[in-house]
Amino acid sequence: MTDLLDLRADPVELTAALVDIPSVSRDERRLADAVEHALRTQAPHLEVVRNGEAVLARTNLGRASRVLLAGHLDTVPINDNLPSRRTGSGADEVLHGCGTVDMKGGDAVLLHVAAALPEPRHDLTFLFYDCEEIAAEHNGLNRIERELPDWLDGDLAIVGEPSNASIEAGCQGTLRVEVRTSGARAHTARAWMGENAIHGAEPILRRLLDYVPRQPVIDGLQYHEGLQAVRIEGGVAGNVVPDSCLVAVNHRFAPDKSLAEAEAHVREVFDGFDLTVVDGSGGALPGLGSPAAAELVAAAGGEPVAKLGWTDVARFAARGLPAVNFGPGSPTLAHTQQENVPTAQIRSCAEALTRFLS
Repeated sequence: MTDLLDLRADPVELTAALVDIPSVSRDERRLADAVEHALRTQAPHLEVVRNGEAVLARTNLGRASRVLLAGHLDTVPINDNLPSRRTGSGADEVLHGCGTVDMKGGDAVLLHVAAALPEPRHDLTFLFYDCEEIAAEHNGLNRIERELPDWLDGDLAIVGEPSNASIEAGCQGTLRVEVRTSGARAHTARAWMGENAIHGAEPILRRLLDYVPRQPVIDGLQYHEGLQAVRIEGGVAGNVVPDSCLVAVNHRFAPDKSLAEAEAHVREVFDGFDLTVVDGSGGALPGLGSPAAAELVAAAGGEPVAKLGWTDVARFAARGLPAVNFGPGSPTLAHTQQENVPTAQIRSCAEALTRFLS
């Protein structure tokens, strides 16, 4: 039986309903079914298409411009934080539960707008997709781009990732590398006969400790880069001098730097060491100069800030679309057991998007 969602309900109630349908990555079907059914039955003005566990919907009104609104349906694994619950009341009410922040509050806002605006002033495309929270190769947007690329065309993309109900423009890129040292095994009773690869990693860690990250200002927004060791592996046995050591490093870089430039920079930092690139994704420039983005900023109010993490805005930027993050909730609470969102932010996001699109 398909779960029933009321898209015209208070978006806070809709958020709670979405949260209470578990949708851990690779297990989004139940929620996708509910979203598809709701759009088909409550938003007859939309063309609706199912693609795997993604649900796509759009208007075809012949408007001069098209705005894409995107949100992923999946969450990280549940951590004893379902079903949803509420604390406080009135302006201080808070909704708790897995996905409230990342990003079912944003999904609820987009679904509410999809049903409430049959005659928007821009044509609209809504993308509710799967597998964003796991390896990038599984992201549902990859499949959509291969199979239904015209659904990703537009003039502005709004991704409903949590941004404290303010505009977070662009995003930083991310690069993961592995830096290795090698040595020679020996019995620890005769350690001088070997070469300790873990000890040999000390210069790698020293370079990381001494590293001073850039903080460039782009289009008036300040980004903050980073270079961090995130894992270290080495050791054979309790009585063996290790002959190999691996230090995994993550580099977050501002969007004025390409992925190739980021790789060249990291190779320079670790010059002399064996370095392997594991994966990477470029960032997205703020793109606030486009007319549609400027109108959105005005509708949202407040001052836009730089997005310091990586989000799918980068995928849209790579296709030539200005892209921003705009959704309820604090990114610092994403993926935590304490995930929660002020309900006032859900309503304010819905009101801002309605103003922008009406």
